[in-house]
Amino acid sequence: MISAGLQLVIEELQNLHFDKNDLEYLRSLKMYSEDFIDYLKDIRFACDIWAVKEGTPVFPQEPVLTVFGPLIQAQLLETFLLNTLNHQSLIATKARRITYAAGKRPVMEFGARRAQGASAAVWGSRAAVIGGCSSTSNVFAAKKFSIPAAGTMAHAWIEAFPSESAAFEKWAELYPDNAYLLVDTYDVLNSGLPNAIKVFDKLKKQGRHNFGIRIDSGDLTALSKKARRILDQAGFPEAKITVSNALDEDIIKSLLSEKAPIDNFGVGDKLITSASSPVLGGVINYH
Repeated sequence: MISAGLQLVIEELQNLHFDKNDLEYLRSLKMYSEDFIDYLKDIRFACDIWAVKEGTPVFPQEPVLTVFGPLIQAQLLETFLLNTLNHQSLIATKARRITYAAGKRPVMEFGARRAQGASAAVWGSRAAVIGGCSSTSNVFAAKKFSIPAAGTMAHAWIEAFPSESAAFEKWAELYPDNAYLLVDTYDVLNSGLPNAIKVFDKLKKQGRHNFGIRIDSGDLTALSKKARRILDQAGFPEAKITVSNALDEDIIKSLLSEKAPIDNFGVGDKLITSASSPVLGGVINYH
């Protein structure tokens, strides 16, 4: 697996404490002695921690993180440590499998809408980049962790305009140096691509060259091959083709083995949930 999660662990341990409300709640359970509650009131983290660097490959039976100190503190940390390291290492590992399959082609992390909660989306974005993704569509995560933000237009953008061509033209007006147009809302080859080419023609005459299309449905191999041929014939060999839609490492391998002319991948749900292996079974051992 690929190790991830250490940053969050350190941030939380630096702030380890029990506030007044925490202590009152524990007291209300009538399960704990006042001596124990007093201990928690004045707790100071007194353990040493050793850990492998994030992004490091870890093999079975190898320790990812070691806590040395009072048993009572180590046990207080157990669930949090396992949750954090298991979750983020799981996503980093899945991201590595996906980016390895993609080769040198960039993989954008697109998973925020499918993550298991807001926090999982944010920290999952970071873990995905540790695993090899080039960027994230989660702008909050990009800001928080200083990682590249990337993405293309949404279907909702196109549906908000009276026509697909109007949506494309407005996007190119607002983002002339990032004109990646989503061409599958209605019909990739008979509507989206012809409308995109008209916009690319205007952009190229303005000296702009950072443009392309995204395909989010259908037979990605056949559509990307036909789109590449049409774009080249129209005089736009620089136009990039991005694909998305429930991708994982197996689908990406299949697409590339079929010689699909794809330049970028956007990977969402199967990455951010590690759909093929949604649980990482890291455990804790006491010595």
